[in-house]
Amino acid sequence: MHLVPQWRALIRRAWSIRLILIAGLLSGLEAGLSLASPDATGLPSGLFAGLSALVTAAAFAARLIAQRME
Repeated sequence: MHLVPQWRALIRRAWSIRLILIAGLLSGLEAGLSLASPDATGLPSGLFAGLSALVTAAAFAARLIAQRME
């Protein structure tokens, strides 16, 4: 395995990377809110998990689509 030649530009500009970071943030929010106050948030159970799954699916699709590196 080896890195692509422009890996630094890829990390900054690829939508798949951005979406993966958003999915990680949503997963962290879900864990943090459930630890802080599991019943007091007023949000439906599994909301952030569902959003994280959708964003992860979008990241997978974005990884398959050719993206211009401007």
